[in-house]
Order: sequence, then structure tokens, then C-alpha cells
Amino acid sequence: MSDKGKNAARGEIVALDAVALSHAIHARRLSCAEVMNAYLDRIERLNPLVNALVAVRERADLVKEAASLDDELAAGRSRGWMHGFPQAIKDLAAAKGFATTQGSPLFKDEIAQSDAIFVERMKAAGAIIVGKSNTPEFGLGSQTYNPVFGPTRNAYDQSRTSGGSSGGAAVALALRMLPVADGSDHAGSLRNPAAFNNVLGMRPAYGRVPSSGDEVFIPQMGVAGPMARKTRDLAALLAVQAGADPRMPLSIREEPASFLGNLNRDITGLRIGWLGDLGGHLPMEDGILGLCREALSTLEEMGARVEDASLGYDPETIWQTWTKLRAWQVGASLAPIHADPARRDVLKPEARYEVEQGLKLSAFDVMKASNLRSAWYQHVRGLFARYDVLVLPSAQVFPFAVETHWPREIAGRAMDSYHRWMEVVIPVTMSGCPAISVPVGFNAAGLPMGMQLWGANHSERLLLEIAQAYEDATGWVEKRKPDLLG
Repeated sequence: MSDKGKNAARGEIVALDAVALSHAIHARRLSCAEVMNAYLDRIERLNPLVNALVAVRERADLVKEAASLDDELAAGRSRGWMHGFPQAIKDLAAAKGFATTQGSPLFKDEIAQSDAIFVERMKAAGAIIVGKSNTPEFGLGSQTYNPVFGPTRNAYDQSRTSGGSSGGAAVALALRMLPVADGSDHAGSLRNPAAFNNVLGMRPAYGRVPSSGDEVFIPQMGVAGPMARKTRDLAALLAVQAGADPRMPLSIREEPASFLGNLNRDITGLRIGWLGDLGGHLPMEDGILGLCREALSTLEEMGARVEDASLGYDPETIWQTWTKLRAWQVGASLAPIHADPARRDVLKPEARYEVEQGLKLSAFDVMKASNLRSAWYQHVRGLFARYDVLVLPSAQVFPFAVETHWPREIAGRAMDSYHRWMEVVIPVTMSGCPAISVPVGFNAAGLPMGMQLWGANHSERLLLEIAQAYEDATGWVEKRKPDLLG
């Protein structure tokens, strides 16, 4: 085959949905080595333009590992759905043999001696780890840049941010450098970059995807989860990542296979509550609410009942409660570094901010905030007695200049912290309930946006079914591909 023909064939491989790719590998229509070479070709061509993947391994070693998986299939052994899939792990999670830099020079040489739980599961299902995906320093801020690897650029406009903190994962997905991707989400880190790059990101319910950690009894606000270009791929990866683990006592015991199978659903009569800008509380860049309303009109045409909804709860209370819990949990993890003046100077201002805010809190302040979080959850239960799903935009701004660390104002309203501009994701985070960001289209400048489908606790299956119905009706991922794909 000529080089031109070979390149075309490899382009067809990376264009496959992940579910279709798995079928092709297991049917022996594609070898794992072919798949690996196809993805590495795409990475070599496009990654220098966007810097989504970092610490990528040598091709010869990766192709050799892929060939060994071909030998296993030839002997009748499959490791699972991801057999032969090239994968890159977000650089906040441990992957054995790779540095977990967290985007910080302080940890650029910290080589992981073991895998995070969900990484274990992806590798056990056959994934081959090719490298890491880029993230902001310590995952702070929905803008992916750091002093170790630099910024990650948007898949649709390389002058713009990828979002974050799973920015590298989202861009790699959008540019077909990975079939699926992992990420994590505290303040929208699976939802915001999905919206900014026209892919899907799911924040699962707390405990659905066990994350490794020293603290196992206090529910964290950050969770690991899947990203994908198609809903069925998202569900399949969730089924790999999810499930109880004895190391994490609060992990959910429901059978992960429940996310597999037919996701088709008639959404006639589905009750959707549109929360918009929370009654004017949230400033929004022009065009975002309109795109979301158009998306909701599509669901209405399919038979869903959409109505304007209200939180019925003071959003500022939710925000202020979250900032205290955020400073407590994030600040505590960074406090030992902050206590060392030499190392403190290496931290970016946002990291120092979290520690300084946390140092102002007493144990009683934390307990009060935790009680308010619990009260918010109980209130949310009442909302889901009236609605099957609630909807919010996934972000309050379109992707902004990659040189901008964070927006200082939105629609003329000043932001009082580095994360206030992402307040739209915080009600979901504070509820502990699941949400999926789905694409809603593009503004006049060609920049993507998404909306959050927010469900009751443990309702991931329902959200996947709604997302599938919406995808079938809109098909944004295939309809509008990045220009870099040619």
C-alpha cells in the first residue's frame, strides 16, 4: 500500500467510535498494532499544535505492547472492552511508571509506583497507556496550562483555551488522538472542557468511580469519570471505571454492567426543568442561553416537557458553602507545601489562595458548611420529585484566549475569585448527583458550548439514555468537526 493509502486507512481507524473500534479489534478486522500506529500518527501530526498529551512513550515500545495483545487475541484471550485501546491518563491520577506531575515543577519527577483504581481497571480491560493528558497545576482552574508542560489549546481554535481541568483529555478526544478518555471533576472539570471542545463529559455520582486517596471516609467533591465523543462510548467506559472497591468504603455497589446494552429511550413526557442563569444570578456571555434553549427545543420536538424552573434556594449560599469546603479539602492537600517558604513560592497564586482561605476556617466552620451541603442535597431531592432532569449551561463564557488565566468579568460583572466564572457547575457538584455535558452547538465565531443534564443521585443510566436520544437527534460531534482534522 502507498503512503497515501496507508495514511487514509489510518485516518479511518481513528475516526471509528470506540464501541465500533472494540468490535473491529475483537473481530480481528483490525490488529492492535494497526490501531496503535494509527493513533500515534494522529498524535505526532496534531499534538504539537495543541499540546493535549504529554510524556508520550516511544512508538517502538507501544507497538510492541500492542502486538503482544494481538497474540493474546490470536490465542482466544481478550482482556475486555478496551483491548488494544491507546489511552492517556489525566496528569492528576497515578499511572504506574509515569510521573504524576499534577502540572507542578515540585512533582515533575514523582514516578508513580502503582495505578489509581480506575486506571487499574482500564488497564485490566486492555488499555495501553501511551502517556498523560495535560491539566492545570494541581487541577486548579478551568484553564489548562502549567509551568511543566505549558498550555493546551482548544481543538476548534488554537488561540483559545481548552478549558479544564480535563482540558488535555477533551482536546485529544475531539482531535481523535484517543478513542475515549478519563478525567476528573470538582468544579466542572469533566463538563467545562467537554463543552469547550464539542465532546461529552460525565460527572458521575459520588462513589460511582472509586478514586484512590489517603482519606477514604469523608466524601470528596472531586470525582473521576469518563469522556467520549459518543454516548455509547461514554457508557462503555463508565462500565469499566465503575464498581465497588474494598479500599474505598463509600464506593457504590451497583453492578457496572447496568450501563451497557441498549440506551434507546422514548423521552415523550420527560419532565425537564430549565434553570438558565438562575434567575439572573449568573452572568452569561451572549449566545450561551440561546444555544441551550435551541437544544431544549429539540428535546421538546421529541416529546419532552420543558419548563422554566427555579432552584428555590439561595444560589449565593450554595456558592459560599462550596468555597469553604473547597478551601478545606484542596487547601489541606497543599498545606504541607505552603508551610515551606521555598516551596510556597513555586505554587501558582490560585493554589496559595486555597490554602490561605482554608487556614481561616475552624473545625466548626467546616462542620457548618458540611451541614449546609447536606441541606442542599435534601432540597435537591425535592426538585427531582418534580423533574426527571434539570438543565444548566456547562459554562458562562465561550472559550477565551489561551493567554488569559481566568476571566475577570462576564457581561460587565466582575469575578471576585479565580473560579467564580464557573459558578454554573457548583450546584451540581454540591449535590453529589451525576451530570453529563452534551454539545449544543457553536456561536458565530465558531466556538463550542454545551449544557449540563443533571439527574437525581445514582441516575447515570437515565442521563445516558437522554443523552443518547439527544445525540441521535442532533449529532453535533460528527456534524461539526475541528478544522485540524482536514
